[in-house]
Amino acid sequence: MSINVYSEITPEILDLAKQCYDVSQIEQELYTKYEVKRGLRDLNGKGVLAGLTDISEVRSSVEVDGKSVPCEGKLFYRGYDIEELVQGFLNDQRYGFEEITYLLLTGNLPTCEQLESFSRLLGSYRSLPTSFVRDIIMKAPSQDMMNTLARSVLTLYSYDDRADDVTIPNVLRQCLQLIALFPLLSVYGYQAYKHYHDGASLFIHPPVAELSTAENILHVLRADSKYTDLEARILDIALILHMEHGGGNNSTFTTHVVSSSGTDTYSSMAASLGSLKGPRHGGANIKVVRMFEDMKSNLPDWKDEDAICDYLRALLHKEAFDHAGLIYGMGHAVYSISDPRANIFKGFVKKLAQEKGREEEFELYSAVERLAPMVIGQERKIYKGVSANVDFYSGFVYSMLDLPTELFTPIFAIARVVGWSAHRIEELSNNGKIIRPAYKSIAEHQKYIPIKKRK
Repeated sequence: MSINVYSEITPEILDLAKQCYDVSQIEQELYTKYEVKRGLRDLNGKGVLAGLTDISEVRSSVEVDGKSVPCEGKLFYRGYDIEELVQGFLNDQRYGFEEITYLLLTGNLPTCEQLESFSRLLGSYRSLPTSFVRDIIMKAPSQDMMNTLARSVLTLYSYDDRADDVTIPNVLRQCLQLIALFPLLSVYGYQAYKHYHDGASLFIHPPVAELSTAENILHVLRADSKYTDLEARILDIALILHMEHGGGNNSTFTTHVVSSSGTDTYSSMAASLGSLKGPRHGGANIKVVRMFEDMKSNLPDWKDEDAICDYLRALLHKEAFDHAGLIYGMGHAVYSISDPRANIFKGFVKKLAQEKGREEEFELYSAVERLAPMVIGQERKIYKGVSANVDFYSGFVYSMLDLPTELFTPIFAIARVVGWSAHRIEELSNNGKIIRPAYKSIAEHQKYIPIKKRK
């Protein structure tokens, strides 16, 4: 049987699909009638309060005289300002991934001795089971690395003698192992796919326990394992900025929902990976890069601001790029005036662009960041301000690091698994109820019709 049989959409499937689509339509007015908060957000875009967390805070407004007033975006990890955390390890010329992982999991900033011990622990976990690469990763390689990563995570369940143990010490052990292994599972999956589907040379570099997570990613990805200090440090910062973003983002909320059922860590992480894979969530930076590629090919002069504005208007009117009516990388569900992660990123992006000889592209990005909010304000009714989000620059950074687009979202996962781990432990520690929001049925009751009388 040809594999294409599994992918074929037959006329029978098309007919059934039409029936499924038609019966699935719900009148939009009913959402207003029953006061349904679609997307768990109110009419102003503010998230519906669904839980409490001590892990991170996303701040976009402050209370002034009893009213909510937009402010510069702030992100706090365990109460610490992300900008101060980043500046702290940069001042000491250290990599920060391991330190911030320790903070998010334990709630405390580590001492020198604690950080050294914790880094050694993560390094000791950077080892896959014997023959795992050959037997699992190289078998049926997928063109989507997120699917490859999820499959590998689920398979690791079979190698764990305490897979279903949901006590906190065991869950922490599992989470630390997955945090250490996500870079290998992602990069090895990519190498296998490129070899078997594109005929590229296959190389599997073993990780180096003494290297940081960012250094190891570049080490195992590149054929010559070489990278500059600036490249590794910017990737380290990118990972930290993507580590955690409150309990309400789609993949982290998935972590809470699935963990509340009492299931195992591997199933919980695989579910969160499935959420992050979606282009509305983890795949956004790929859209930004592709949008800019289209923009560059359509703009004779990248410094012509009138032409840039015309292109941006064309995007909003569904006349350019993917005709979705979106300027990718602009706007955020929470932030309005600014995204602190994008602000941190921008200075380092400029340095990397200079090192890579891509200053003109950086200037184009800067121009779009400045002009897009103005164009959106002219063309759309918006309930809050619009600014560049972290995805706006992250895709550009990854392209300058020569990371393949297939790994853009897995890099996000390599970072966010830390946040997922902290939230899974928080959910299990509080022994809350299984998360089960209500859905109101609007179906009319009908009488059963015997099969011979049906039309």
